[in-house]
Amino acid sequence: MGRTKKVGSAGRFGTRYGLKIRKAVAAIEAVQRKPARCPRCGYTKVRRISTGIYKCRKCGAIFAGGAYIIETITGAEVRRALETKGGE
Repeated sequence: MGRTKKVGSAGRFGTRYGLKIRKAVAAIEAVQRKPARCPRCGYTKVRRISTGIYKCRKCGAIFAGGAYIIETITGAEVRRALETKGGE
């Protein structure tokens, strides 16, 4: 119970809240539960512990990120800017 073809994991809401919202929730949850790469050791063993807190299951590193994804778009831009500035 709780899954449907159209909305996946958001099927647990049944017919409540409307299809558009349930599709959005399903999309967010799919990204949120996808395995992520650890910035410290490089392995794909990072799990979301809580909102914005992630832990690598291999090296044990705990770090902050976005609420639903490990690295936000803004965070990636800042990292790239720091890498290019540090290389000069």
